Amino acid sequence: MTGELLYSETTLLGRASPRHTRHGPHWTGCFTSRRPKRGCNACVSARTLNDVQQPVKPHAHLAPKSDVYLLRSDGLSCSREIVEANGSLSFACTSSQQHLLVWKQRPKCVMVLKKIGEELEEEFAAVVDFLGREQGLLVVVEDSCHECLVRQGLGKWILPFHPSEAFGLHRAVDFIVSLGGDGLILHAAHLFGTTIPPIISFKLGSLGFLTCHDHRDYRRHLHDVIHGCTELTECGPIKNSSGVALQGIPITLRMRLTCSVDRADVGEGPPPSEDCVEVLNEVVLSRGANPYLCNIEVYERDNYITQVQADGILVATPTGSTAYSVAAGGSMVHPNTPAILFTPICPHSLSFRPVILPDYAVLRLRVSPDARCAAQVSFDGKRGTELAPGDSLRVCMSPNPVPTINHADQTTDWFGSIERCFHWNDRLSQKGLAQAQPPTRP
Repeated sequence: MTGELLYSETTLLGRASPRHTRHGPHWTGCFTSRRPKRGCNACVSARTLNDVQQPVKPHAHLAPKSDVYLLRSDGLSCSREIVEANGSLSFACTSSQQHLLVWKQRPKCVMVLKKIGEELEEEFAAVVDFLGREQGLLVVVEDSCHECLVRQGLGKWILPFHPSEAFGLHRAVDFIVSLGGDGLILHAAHLFGTTIPPIISFKLGSLGFLTCHDHRDYRRHLHDVIHGCTELTECGPIKNSSGVALQGIPITLRMRLTCSVDRADVGEGPPPSEDCVEVLNEVVLSRGANPYLCNIEVYERDNYITQVQADGILVATPTGSTAYSVAAGGSMVHPNTPAILFTPICPHSLSFRPVILPDYAVLRLRVSPDARCAAQVSFDGKRGTELAPGDSLRVCMSPNPVPTINHADQTTDWFGSIERCFHWNDRLSQKGLAQAQPPTRP
């Protein structure tokens, strides 16, 4: 009977609440067993458990685990994360941080772009005059805007160019001034193709999600860019070769995507491939005006992922996450997040949700040979080409970002844009209980 009572009380202690078990084995008092009394007292002292041998922990005599290194690799270089002496893993730094631009020499050449039309000619001329006459910079403008500057006597500091000649200008232009909206930033990105100088944008367009500077303060903003910004003090001073402290200009490196079209085999040899296109927002593969759904096979580095039956599919950058992608149900992603967005357009499946992939993903979107129609591909809203059944679109991260100059910092500017442009989380605040009106009876 004693053994039975010990079993009963041990089971009861195992089900005790944590506040009981903290007292250890020296209990005082008694517990009532759920078993029938069977002619004995069901209350015993918990001290009888001291006579029961405690089990030995299975890991008490194990040797320490092996030492390891943890490497982070991008395919070109490696860096180490932190591994403590006990094998605990931790990050050495965040994956992305605030970038700072520091001029080694004073800028000498600037490109000024304005949106199409005559409504901003006055603001355009004022900025060109400030940069050319007051700051002594060579100002590069599109030839379509050159005539209005000559009429105002500003041709002395001006160098006109045709958009078809802009490809090599990145070797001479130090930074770009954008007077317009988001479309003008896309235009600047397409002008340069691959390498693009930093862009400072002023809100003179319709929406202006990417434009964070007020044109009324253009003199101060441009002076800070040319001579260095003194607002950011979190980082220590950076010194040049002469030991002079330099101030950094906060910028956001906006990821772009490299897209190329691979045609289906037409005979012997490798399939033909078309020129690469760089996009800042998104690339869209859709059915266009065809009456049938797109039938697209999706691969990641030649690994089959899924088959899409939808109106289309779009692959977006974090910058493009607040454009077409968010309208199609995708998430809004901070522009410094290393990610690629994969968003279906009106999928023929309720379970097909948008996903976010790492930036090293390499996607291949192949129009199924069984597709009923061809697919249309567009790059940043501009129609590109048609993909016949068997053709594929290859999408990966571009090594050439679009650097945009921040007004404050990349996170403050981004949250300010989604609040200003999208009225994000805009609602009346709930009143406190003291201010709330009592419910009225009908």
